[in-house]
Amino acid sequence: MEEDRTLLVIWHSRTGASEKMARAASNAPGAQLIEARHVTSADLIAAAGYLFVCPENLAALSGAMKEMFDVNYYPVLGQIEGRPYATIIAAGSDGEGAQRQLDRIAKGWRLRRVAEPWIVNFSAQSPEAIQSEKTPSPETLKHCQELGVAMVEGLLTGVF
Repeated sequence: MEEDRTLLVIWHSRTGASEKMARAASNAPGAQLIEARHVTSADLIAAAGYLFVCPENLAALSGAMKEMFDVNYYPVLGQIEGRPYATIIAAGSDGEGAQRQLDRIAKGWRLRRVAEPWIVNFSAQSPEAIQSEKTPSPETLKHCQELGVAMVEGLLTGVF
C-alpha cells in the first residue's frame, strides 16, 4: 500500500479520557481515528504521520497500546522512518513512564517527534478515582483538536 497524507490517530482508553482526546484530535479532514487493537501494519505503512493517545497504566503504556506496537513493530520496521509523530498521555499523576516507553519505541522505528510530549494529568489517586470515567476539560479537548489540525496541516503542506 502506498503512503498517503493521512494522520493516523491511534488510541486506547480504559476510562474514556484517551478516547475523548483522540476523537477531538481526529476532528480534522485528513485524520483517521483507529483504536489500537484494530491497527494493522498496512494502516501504519499507508499513513504519513501518527498521533498516539493512551493512558499510562502502572507507570507504563497501557497493555492494548503496547500490544499494537508489539504486533506491528517488525512488519513495518524499515518502512516508516522519518515520519512525524506526537503523543498525548492520560495520567493519574505522572505519565512519564508511558511517555518514555512510547518514545523508545518510536526511536526504534526512527520516527520524528514534531510536537512536545503532552501528558494530561487527571490527578486520580484513589482506586475509585483511578477507575472512574474521565472527562477532559474543554480547554484540553480544544488543544487536542488544534494538535490534530496542526499535524494534518504539516503533512499536507510538506512541513513534516
